[in-house]
This record gives sequence, structure tokens and C-alpha cells, in this order.
Amino acid sequence: MATKKTLAVDLGASSGRGIVGGFDGERFTLDEIHRFPNDPVLMPGGFFWDTPRLLFEIKTAILKAAQAGDVDSIGIDTWGVDYGYLDKTGALLSNPYHYRDTRTDGIQPYVFENLISRSELYRSTGIQSMNFNTLYQIAADLRDRPWVVENAECLLHMPDLLGYLLTGEKSSEYTIVSTGAVLDAKTRDYDPCVLAKCGVPTRLLLPVVLPGHDMGTILPSLAEETGHSAARVVKVAGHDTASAVLSVPAENEDFLYISSGTWSLMGIESPEPVLTPISEKYDFTNEGGVFGTIRVLKNIMGLWIEQECRRQWKREGQSWTFDELSGMAMASDPLVSIINPDDPVFSTAGNMPRRVREYCEKTGQPIPETTGAVVRCVFESLALRYRWTAEKLEELTGRRYPVINIVGGGTKEDMLSQFAADASGRIVRAGPVEATTLGNVAMQFIAAGELKDQWEARRVIRESFPIKEYTPDAASKAAWDDAYGRFLALIK
Repeated sequence: MATKKTLAVDLGASSGRGIVGGFDGERFTLDEIHRFPNDPVLMPGGFFWDTPRLLFEIKTAILKAAQAGDVDSIGIDTWGVDYGYLDKTGALLSNPYHYRDTRTDGIQPYVFENLISRSELYRSTGIQSMNFNTLYQIAADLRDRPWVVENAECLLHMPDLLGYLLTGEKSSEYTIVSTGAVLDAKTRDYDPCVLAKCGVPTRLLLPVVLPGHDMGTILPSLAEETGHSAARVVKVAGHDTASAVLSVPAENEDFLYISSGTWSLMGIESPEPVLTPISEKYDFTNEGGVFGTIRVLKNIMGLWIEQECRRQWKREGQSWTFDELSGMAMASDPLVSIINPDDPVFSTAGNMPRRVREYCEKTGQPIPETTGAVVRCVFESLALRYRWTAEKLEELTGRRYPVINIVGGGTKEDMLSQFAADASGRIVRAGPVEATTLGNVAMQFIAAGELKDQWEARRVIRESFPIKEYTPDAASKAAWDDAYGRFLALIK
């Protein structure tokens, strides 16, 4: 069988890639042809994504793919929740806001006191309450700059917006829209009651389509720039986590996953949303997946804390590699001090090593003085958060999950994977690294009829890429149990 090829455009919060995915009928191959920074811009009015630049880089990736050989289709995935407004002519009204923009600081109390209760919103949408959810961003727009909403004909989430700029086709893909607390989790469509209470004009929200939707070919006006590519643009699972979960190399339905990167998205794949008092109490989210599945998960602060520490140390003249940081951490004493990685103090950019130390001092723990001690504290705390999340998912579902599958860039951190096994008492299987890209590629091949469904795609992924296994260290169990007790006291 001749190898068929697709182009996966994978946009993360700090960088983007264009990767050609091949499939010869038995295995996937990946070939990165274009990598570029995704630098948000702070300017008067807010913190924005540079959308014109992103479009330029995507066109460059398509051109490079055309020069290397034809691809049959193109798919785009991005982070969740963010969107851009289009006016009645189809023009972008302004660059989309970054989800870390400060305009939504304090927006949740405003929404809950004036528009809709927190409980009512959760019972409908099943979405974890985070101040950057799409609904909260729209509420901030309606409150603070209503003239923009008044002049908007519609809004499109980032992968849908970029697809529209390539093809001219406007539609809203299910997995990406599901991140924003505007869909009814059960009906998988917009909740008119929620929208009405929050004052969201229905014209803004376009019909929901499923992964695999064909957007057509690139606009004639862009064809010359992109090497006259005849590839069709296909809606993949537009939310990068949904694409990553599609690539989890599980063999059956009883699996836990962590999509590990800047964030750690930890959860299960379920046929139906989990909307119970317990899921509401623990604020688990219900986001859309492929083939009618729901991703019941928790957003956990992931490698962001270490990444911010590294940036601070670089500002101070110490340019450590991640491998060097891991080595220093392993040489530090275990389980001395722990943090709650989801504490709001760690959510924004800044001097993160100082924040870790101040948190430990404030909570009456030894202060991690060395670089290695700070990194070890962060990684051990993440592993304890994974244990908590695994136990709560088992409580929600009444099922036992003996294996944690970690996918994504975070699988490069062997130490974190081993800590996750030790802390949780579960086997950890780590890989593939390029999980989001593989999910993007796999969905394109499913849409083309080359693969049947997510399970066949997962089988091919297992046979195409190495998976590393970590088993719990029995000798350290008592120490981890003691640390977990301290962690539970911290997060009460």
C-alpha cells in the first residue's frame, strides 16, 4: 500500500508546528517540516494572540508540505476556549484575546451574582469553572466592551477561525466549542437557557459539526502562496487535548490518561457526561471527544510551574536545560516540602521559584533553597495531585483504573512519570510524545476512510511508537502515603 500523507498543524500556547503524517497501512510516521514561535502580544487593550502571524506560519507549513510532496488533507488543532469575532463582511474584528488576559479577573463572581448560578451552569454544561472559559470571556466582553459584540456577526474558536481564514467556511467543531461552557453536556448542543441568562446573542454561535467535517479546499486567493495545494482542510478534534486523548494507546475502555505539557489534563473517556453532586463538588469537567465520547477530566497545573522557574533562572543568568534540572532534582532529598500546584498563586507568569518558597514558608514547611529542591518539590506535588485526581475519578465512576497513560511532551520527564507511579501505586505507561499531532493525523485518516475508528488508530499508534512503563517503588510507599496525608491537609 502506498503511503498516504496528511499535514497536521498543531498550535500550542508557546509554539506551533507543521508535521506531515504518513500511513502505509500498518504504521504512522511523522516528519516535522515547520516549527515557529507563537508569541502573544501585550499592547494597549489587553493580551492578544497574533492571528495574522499564525495564518502566515500555517501557509508557510502548507507551502513546505507541497514542496516535499502532495498531502491529501490538512487539520488544525489548538488550545481551548479562545475565539475571534467576525463582522458581517467576514473580517476579523480584533485579534483574539489570550486566555491569560486580565479582563476576566473576578468575572466569575460577577456572572454568578448577576446572571446565572454556579450550580445551574455546571448542571447544564458540566464544565470546570475557570475564569477564562469562553462563556466568562463573552460575559466580560458584554460588560466592558459591548460595542464589539454588537458589531460581531459570529465568533469562531481558534482552530475554526484559522480554518475559516484558509477556506472561507464557517462552522464550529464540537470538541473545541465544548471547552467553553456554552454547550449542554447531554445534548451536545448550545444551551438556549444558559445563553439567554448570560445575554449571549445566538447569532454569535454557529452550528456544531463533528470531527471529520470537510471544510473544502484552500481559497483561490491563497492557492498561489501555498504551492497550489489541492489538499482538503478537515476538521480534526480541534481541541489539542481531544486530539491527544485520541492518541492514547489504550487497549480497552478502562484507562486513565494524562495529557502532559504546560497543563496536565487528567481524566477518563466516557460514553456520557458525569454530572453528579460529587463531580460538581470536585469541579470535574466534561468536554467533548471523538465518536460521541466525553472527556471527564481535571485541569491540573502541569509543567508550567517548572517552565516559569526555568525562565526566572535564565533571567538571573542560569540557563539550565530541563535534563539538568531533573538531575539536580533527583540529587535532592525526597518529599521534604510540597505545594498545591493548582493554587492560584502559581497560575500567572512571574518569579516562580520565589512563589514556591513563599508558599512553603507560609504553610510551615521547610523552604526549598536550592534549584534542585524547588524542581523536586514541584514534581512530587504534581504526582500527589495525580493520585488525588485518580482516586476522585474512581469515586465518580465506581470503577478501578490500575494504569495511568501519560502522553505528550511531559513524557520526556522520566522522573515525573516514576513519581506518578510511586505516588498513585499504579502502573504508568508513558508515550507517545507527539500525542496531539498523532491524534490530529489519525482523525484525518479516519475521515478519509483509511482507519475505522479511534480503537484502530490506537492500535496503529501502539505498533508505531515506543511506550515506556514505570512500576511503583514498593520501598517508598510509606513515605509517599505520609506525603499524601500532608497534601490532603494543604488542599482542604
